[in-house]
Amino acid sequence: MAARLLPIVKFVIKGSLAGAAVYMAYDQGLLGNGTQGAEALKKAQESLPPAIQEWTNYIGWELPPTPKFDFSPSDSWNKGVQTIMSALSMAPTRACEYTVEGWKYVKELVK
Repeated sequence: MAARLLPIVKFVIKGSLAGAAVYMAYDQGLLGNGTQGAEALKKAQESLPPAIQEWTNYIGWELPPTPKFDFSPSDSWNKGVQTIMSALSMAPTRACEYTVEGWKYVKELVK
């Protein structure tokens, strides 16, 4: 009986942890729009260094200072979306150009 119950218990525990992780990500604003993600990143950048310093003092380790990043996820996201949309809008024109070039090449081979 216990051998049959163990996989079910493991599945429930793993599912609960996964659900809690998704809930925490949603609660912190990581699954929202780019602005909410940038705010969550800023909040993490402000709160993580003191927490890490507290733990290293508690354990007795000495870590190098954390690097400073000037990174905006919303700006990077917007640039990526703009690049993809630009490529998609140019795709039909490029496909026509490549098709014409291909037909010319095939016609020259057949001559």
